[in-house]
Amino acid sequence: MSQPTSEEERIKRFLAIASHDLQSPLRHIAMYAEILLEDLESSIDADQVKSLRTILDKAQAAQKLTKTLMSFAAGAPQIAVSDVELDPLVAEIWQELEQPNATSEVALEVGSLPKIRTDRSILRLILKNVIANALTHHGDGPVQVRVDADVAGSQCAIHVSDNGPAIDPATRDKIFDAFWAAPTEGITPGLGLGLAVVRDLATALGGDVHLDHSGEPGNRFTITLPGAR
Repeated sequence: MSQPTSEEERIKRFLAIASHDLQSPLRHIAMYAEILLEDLESSIDADQVKSLRTILDKAQAAQKLTKTLMSFAAGAPQIAVSDVELDPLVAEIWQELEQPNATSEVALEVGSLPKIRTDRSILRLILKNVIANALTHHGDGPVQVRVDADVAGSQCAIHVSDNGPAIDPATRDKIFDAFWAAPTEGITPGLGLGLAVVRDLATALGGDVHLDHSGEPGNRFTITLPGAR
């Protein structure tokens, strides 16, 4: 068995520290949202109750995700396999990502998406990072993202396509490297962990992710996973 590279160790150390440090504030957000619901549910209107429930649900989901990332960083990812409907999962992710881009013209097209057996929270993080990457690195015109899938036997290939500019051939072999971010005009570079984490999480699910097209009319990432139904 090969020893982990320095890059892999840095990713896991970063995830372990970040996930650990997030546990306490997330726990307090969930706790206070639950207290407010118990104390105020009978005296506030339905929209306010819905807002508090959303805060509680999001905090609890984030707690689960950080625990998953901590287990991944420890080298023993906890995989909770269940039936996952891709259609509502993609819609949920898009609603979350579309809000910060409300001032931009963005559109999502969804093809036929199957049900698969996998870990929903890990798959959600994988898809969210790939779709967010398309929304970050785009051209001057309206942003178009398409999600569709192919099934072959027990394998499901999920494709995330965009109409963004082609990735420089000189940097295509770096996009899955940790702590490397493609330079984009007008955008402050991030940590460069999105696609690196996507790659390792896909591997933890027994799958893979790769860039299978970059050029006209844009880029296409493919996430291949077992568990097609």
